[in-house]
Amino acid sequence: MLEILLYVIALATGAPEMAQGPAKAEPNTAPAAVATAVPLSDTTEAKSFTSAEDLPPGAEPEPDVVTSPYTAEQQVATGRFLTALEVKPILSATRSSWVAVRDYDGQDLVYTTHLWAWRCGLVALHVGINGATPEPWPLPDCHEETNSPNAILPEDGLPYRAFAPGSIETITVELIYDDLSTERVTFNRQGALLP
Repeated sequence: MLEILLYVIALATGAPEMAQGPAKAEPNTAPAAVATAVPLSDTTEAKSFTSAEDLPPGAEPEPDVVTSPYTAEQQVATGRFLTALEVKPILSATRSSWVAVRDYDGQDLVYTTHLWAWRCGLVALHVGINGATPEPWPLPDCHEETNSPNAILPEDGLPYRAFAPGSIETITVELIYDDLSTERVTFNRQGALLP
C-alpha cells in the first residue's frame, strides 16, 4: 500500500525517478488523486490546501485540488512558537479551549482568546455561527520583534464578538495554519459556555 501511495504522489508531483511503479501491481487500488482531507472525528477534519502560486506557469489547478489565497511558510522550529510546526500540536491538544461563549450583560459574547494566544502559527481563522459557513475573523499581527510574539497588546483589539442573548447554539471554528493545513471543530453552546 505504501508503494502505491508513493507511486501516486510521484505521478502527481511529476517526479519521474519515483514513478517506477509499485513492485506488485494491484488492480484498481490506486486512488485517482491524492486525498486532501482526513477526517478526525464527526465534528473535526484536517485538510491541506495547495496554493495556486505553487503551480507551474500556465497550469490550472485540478478540479479536486482546493486552492488557497495563502502561501505556505517555511516550517522551522524557532522555540518562539511562530510556525504551524510549533503551534499545531498545542492547538490540536487544546481544541476544547479554542472558543468560549459568555452570557454577559444581556449579550452572548464569543471569545477566541486562546487562538489569539497561539496565532503566530496561523494564517487565518474562520468562524461559523449556528451552522453558517465559517467566515474570516481577524487575527492580530504576530509581534515578532518582541520577546512575546503571541502577546495580546491593547492595540490588537478585543478577542470577542457580541451576539443577541441566548442566540449562540453552535460555533464552527476552522484554523488555517501557516503550512496551509486546516483543522475544523464544531462546538455546541453547552460545551463552550463559561460558568
